Amino acid sequence: MRHGKKINHLSRKKAHRSAMLANMACSLIEHKRINTTLAKAKALRKYVEPLITKSKDDTTHNRRVVFSYLNDKKASSTLFRDVAPKISDRPGGYTRIIKLNNRLGDNAEMAMIELVDFNELLTKDQAKKKKTRRRGGKKSTSNESSAPATATNEETETASVEEVVTKTDDVDSTSEKVEANEAPAEETPATDEVKAEKKEESSDENADDSAEEDKKKD
Repeated sequence: MRHGKKINHLSRKKAHRSAMLANMACSLIEHKRINTTLAKAKALRKYVEPLITKSKDDTTHNRRVVFSYLNDKKASSTLFRDVAPKISDRPGGYTRIIKLNNRLGDNAEMAMIELVDFNELLTKDQAKKKKTRRRGGKKSTSNESSAPATATNEETETASVEEVVTKTDDVDSTSEKVEANEAPAEETPATDEVKAEKKEESSDENADDSAEEDKKKD
């Protein structure tokens, strides 16, 4: 039983254990994921995450501290140059442990430990979920539903205005036709001649009447 044992010694002396964890940390920084036993993965997480936190502040002192743990110049430079910019916004939890099938030889529990920000498949899925997620969906739907409603209202208003304009044009055209029909025709020279003839006839009739009256008097 592991009563009160906070550190898993992994059945190794201190020098052996520290050298093994340093090598595993260098491999993790270089390849971004490694497969190992579950116990070693948990021990490696406690070993490498404080070093990743130190890499956020790129100073000479932090570089020397990280190099004293890793003992690898290439791995420490990769940590400060490539890994640190990606995990700069993350407040912790830089690694992920995923359990695998047991090992065939001794049935040991196997696991994969990886850097969270370097798993491209999961980061793409998270980006898609963040893009599609919406807060206050009811408001957005109401706004979307109101938009076409306003568009239809505008269309109906424009259609009604066009109908009124066409009706007024029709009324104006009909009124013009009626006025044209009711307007008196201009007097033509033929009508003037007819009037002159009627006057002559009336004068002749008057002369005849006056002659007949004179004869009666005589």
